[in-house]
Amino acid sequence: MNTPATPAQEVSVNIADHVSVIRFEREHKKNAFTGQMYDCMSEALQSGDQDEEVRCHLFLGSDGVFSAGNDIQDFIDHGLQQGGLGKEVLQFLRTLVTTEKPLVAGVDGLAIGIGATMLMHCDLVYASDRSFFQTPFVDLGLVPEAASSLLAPRLLGHQKAFSLLALGERLTAEEAERCGMVNKVTNSEDLENIAQAAAQNLGRKPMSALQTTRKLIRGDRASILERIDQEAEHFSTHLATKEAQNAFARFMNKP
Repeated sequence: MNTPATPAQEVSVNIADHVSVIRFEREHKKNAFTGQMYDCMSEALQSGDQDEEVRCHLFLGSDGVFSAGNDIQDFIDHGLQQGGLGKEVLQFLRTLVTTEKPLVAGVDGLAIGIGATMLMHCDLVYASDRSFFQTPFVDLGLVPEAASSLLAPRLLGHQKAFSLLALGERLTAEEAERCGMVNKVTNSEDLENIAQAAAQNLGRKPMSALQTTRKLIRGDRASILERIDQEAEHFSTHLATKEAQNAFARFMNKP
């Protein structure tokens, strides 16, 4: 199955060699996610899980841009009406947690906000040496999402997780590799080939044994789903504050 990106979707899905490649193709907006893009990603993961041809999911972005995270204008236009993260975002986050088949990501360039936190749900992450990870939640008067307040300390340790999620400091690809958030750092030219090769390698494994091994490694998902809901509740509360409204206004008025 090949589903090219349309202007409305800006996410393409291509299946080959047992790998479902989910590619973000909104480069003119730094692959910032809209509600429609979240829906496309959720559908791709769900349909891939049901497709016997698919044995692995692979997330890829554009040249120099994985994702700038949530599209702020789209969020203001639609998300604020829902009083929180929005149903499309929450559906995608829950799908990330409950997806049965391995998740691989190839990151080239910036990975910001949910573009960074979604990687904490991936089983393998490869990054180019020009990649960096950043989460500006607190700067916008908000709180982390995607259960990153639970997963980041597990992956990075408390201090490094705090500098990423609370201080908003950039995490370089090399730092992310040392912390265990990234499996391997390579150059941009080789990145996609390396990520594709890893995904295809997983696709050749005995599927039942692979999925059982993955479940054992990942453990109980209930606490992760619960943290997503807790974060979403706090997100809604903070979204209504003056400091968040002022932060959004400053962000939108940036030259």
